[in-house]
Amino acid sequence: MTLNTTLNNSLEHKPQSTSPQLGLVCITFSKEVRFRTITRTRYLQLGEQQRAKILKELYGDNSERLNKALTFCQQHGIRLYRMSSGLFPMSDMEDGIGASILESMSNDLTKIGQTAEKWKIRMVLHPEQYVVLSSDSPQVLATSIKILERHARTMDLMNLPRSCWSLINIHGGKSQRSQQLVQVISELPENIKSRLTLENDEYAYSASEILEVCRAAGIPMVFDAHHHICHESLDSYDDPSVAEMFYAARETWVNSQWQVVHISNGEEAFNDRKHSDLINAMPDVYRQAPWIEVEAKGKEEAIAHLRSRSVPDGISWWQR
Repeated sequence: MTLNTTLNNSLEHKPQSTSPQLGLVCITFSKEVRFRTITRTRYLQLGEQQRAKILKELYGDNSERLNKALTFCQQHGIRLYRMSSGLFPMSDMEDGIGASILESMSNDLTKIGQTAEKWKIRMVLHPEQYVVLSSDSPQVLATSIKILERHARTMDLMNLPRSCWSLINIHGGKSQRSQQLVQVISELPENIKSRLTLENDEYAYSASEILEVCRAAGIPMVFDAHHHICHESLDSYDDPSVAEMFYAARETWVNSQWQVVHISNGEEAFNDRKHSDLINAMPDVYRQAPWIEVEAKGKEEAIAHLRSRSVPDGISWWQR
């Protein structure tokens, strides 16, 4: 049986609309959805005309591939898609070439957003780890904001909502900088702040710490159960603190039906920070989650694996 057949068959036993929607992260495990890129080193070796030529071709190609990703999601009943943060590389460079090309592609980008709206596919973004709003370095902070500005402008060109429906999710960054993080967020441009969410991580910001930042900054929290159990050295997703943090995070969303959570499993052990290919364990409370981004290396195979565990009555939705 092919993967596509597995995905299609799994839709027959898909949970009702009140059950969580599972999200695809960036690419497919197969080669069906892939994006092109160019390294900074290679880019800087090129002359201005060469840069423009290469980026124009690359951006056009990647916009077509983004359309293909949405088509894939539509075909397989996937209603949440996390765009790659590297869709349009070098678009935040000081030479302004990439940014200018994207502006010239506004009609094509708007059509992508219209396709997502027509198919009711929620498009979200998780920028690269270089975005650190809590950094002590003015240069790192300026670069981080510039990256976010570029992503927000691209989402504007796609006509995606300026709300956490089309969220831009980041981590807290440098630890013990909560007040600075709140202050920086308060000064962000509206097209960034209106979409911004914060996620707990395994090292710097625990779920409870990032929750307090979100409350103070007035932005939603994306709860990641695996990061939480790693940070707290827990041995079960059924630890009471998991449900506690899930519901506390929900309170930070103006619309609770927009709440997004993340799931991954350890590769070799429950507390392993490396992600496994598939998802074989979920917090029981995640049955109450409207949207779940599946952060497994198996991508669409992990989604099909989860769906295959559903039954018609929607009760036994995943293996515990």
